[in-house]
Amino acid sequence: MSEIWGVLAAILSSALGGTSIGATRFLVNAIDPLAIGSFRFGIGFLLLLPLALVQAGSWPPRRDWPAVAGLGLLFFAAFPILFNASLIFTTAARGALALSTLPLLTMLVGAALGSEAMSARKTIGVLVTISGVSLALLSGLATAPEGAWRGDLLMVAAAFCMALYTIWSKPFIARSGPMPFTTLAMAAGAAFLIVISVWRGSFGPVAHFGAPQWLGAIYLGAFGSALTFFLWAYALERTTPTRVAISVTVNPIAASVVGAMLLDEPLSWNLIAGIVTVFAGIWIATTQSHPNVSTVTKEIGSR
Repeated sequence: MSEIWGVLAAILSSALGGTSIGATRFLVNAIDPLAIGSFRFGIGFLLLLPLALVQAGSWPPRRDWPAVAGLGLLFFAAFPILFNASLIFTTAARGALALSTLPLLTMLVGAALGSEAMSARKTIGVLVTISGVSLALLSGLATAPEGAWRGDLLMVAAAFCMALYTIWSKPFIARSGPMPFTTLAMAAGAAFLIVISVWRGSFGPVAHFGAPQWLGAIYLGAFGSALTFFLWAYALERTTPTRVAISVTVNPIAASVVGAMLLDEPLSWNLIAGIVTVFAGIWIATTQSHPNVSTVTKEIGSR
């Protein structure tokens, strides 16, 4: 039952991440991506900190702080920089498909590092979910700007950063809990982005912010950062990295649904078919096959 809650938390985390794309697209017209990341993770840290302070769980021990800070820089600084840079060169559809390689990368890296064994069922589930994303984004993959491959590679690099974070953070979360770990890691990433943003003068346009811009920034900090990444860490505490990572395929699906509901973008047949395929893949990868009767009989007989 605990593992089911972990999978559901990961799906909700990825769905919130998908809705955050709309807020990011809105704010990118007002401030640059570095400042957006500073607001997103800075506000997220400020919201998580009081909750982490009153929580019964312990903070990561001092010996873990350098590693936790490094993971924070990997996920809350390097990942958003690569993610935003990729969309300069490629389309949103191609970028979303490149990001959906995360579960495959997580499974391969986990197997290479010996942290998680590969299985035929998980492999099939991962491939089915990637196919679902491809199907959902079919109409946007046909057209690509010149040199789009550079953006695709940057997005795959971003997914690789996320895969490493997903695998390496699990033992630290186990020692201190998802709330303290996420708070400390996010603090490191936010501090880096804020310093770079101040150095580049990225906060200059904030003086002209109106209520819509502030609401967008607060939404990103509260839901697109604090809640999203707490749920991601919560999921990692309860299930395997691959099963958590496979939920990221919900991200572009959620973004497409929000676009259809709020921006009057067409809800095409391939989007609906893609949604069904993605959830079928998640079900395959996150459920166990039932042992056959002969295997159970042999195990009972051996006892």
